[in-house]
Amino acid sequence: MALIELDGIAARIVLCPPDVSSSDLSDVMRTAETDAVVGDPGATDLDGDIFVPCGRRITLDAPDRDPSETTEWILLTSGTTGTPKLVRHTLATLTGAMPTGTALGRGAVWSTFYDVRRYGGLQIFLRAMMGGGSIVLSRAAEPVADFLARAGKRGVTHISGTPSHWRHAMMSAAAGKFVPRYVRLSGEIADQAILDHLRTTYPGSEVTHAFASTEAGVAFDVCDGLAGFPASYIGRHGEVQIQIADGSLRIKSQRNALGYLGKSAGSLFDDDGFVDTGDIVEVREGRCHFVGRRGGVINIGGQKVYPEEIEAVINQHPEVQVSMVRARKNPITGAIVIAEVVAASQHAPLETLKREIFEACRATLSRYKVPASIRFVPLIEVAASGKLGRTNVGRVLV
Repeated sequence: MALIELDGIAARIVLCPPDVSSSDLSDVMRTAETDAVVGDPGATDLDGDIFVPCGRRITLDAPDRDPSETTEWILLTSGTTGTPKLVRHTLATLTGAMPTGTALGRGAVWSTFYDVRRYGGLQIFLRAMMGGGSIVLSRAAEPVADFLARAGKRGVTHISGTPSHWRHAMMSAAAGKFVPRYVRLSGEIADQAILDHLRTTYPGSEVTHAFASTEAGVAFDVCDGLAGFPASYIGRHGEVQIQIADGSLRIKSQRNALGYLGKSAGSLFDDDGFVDTGDIVEVREGRCHFVGRRGGVINIGGQKVYPEEIEAVINQHPEVQVSMVRARKNPITGAIVIAEVVAASQHAPLETLKREIFEACRATLSRYKVPASIRFVPLIEVAASGKLGRTNVGRVLV
């Protein structure tokens, strides 16, 4: 609520998720030229000139709000490869993808696995506020089962999260104890396995996966129940323009961020004004399929391997709940592919399951993409961003 009240008054608002390190936070405040900190009453250890404690009640005043002044909303990237970048938005770019009036779901009760200080969660928060609905917030340390039970008790009708969020949710019996009208996925590749699982769990619900990123904004929704998106989206004229260049998906629209904040951050746009998302796409039989992230490619003897492509094959097995593929150093090829898998049942015959996964990979993938080893684990960690915690291999979510 304070964020919305500050729009048009503050020159710049920086949204800081709770997992930002103290060293990164200092850099963020310096880069953003912060004058004041708004936070919980106990968060007084930040080095700001002014600290404003924000409680549950907001006292309305008559501020000197200038409609001609556009407030910059600064969001942080997930920072999986180092210090997070600061991305400049406005309230207009953040809400540009949202329908108007009742199409937003007036009276809807929204919820999201995301923290609302991240782009995906902020989208849901703004949809709830603009649509005249309400939102049930998640808590960072809250077990998935408890969150889902609370969402059901509060009458949640619209809910969103990453595919990793939903895979963990499907492991809980609480997932089937409330029935949302609308289920949304974003932030990661939505493979066919998770889409099918959600349609089976919520047969009467609308299941949608969206392509969106902090930099590119919301590009499109896909509602046909299939992974990827129709190739007809490429090159069409309209509010959002989409192209593939060098295998990478590029987006141009009024929903794009304005750019990065900071002199050393570099340019967000290419020469034609498109945002390079870094998501590698292949066109097959009239449909565009996401293969993986350019920054996450594994080099095996000079061959490119995208972990997500292998995970999509493994996740198709009905006895697999979730998988994560990563590289392990190898003196001959430089790296080999290994996989960690969570079985859908505690009683699954693991040796049989392992053999069947290997058979599926050999039948579908090139030889160099087949995992050299498969290890079964109780759970695979989801990072604070809602994505697979690839940088924290070996840790499990309790």
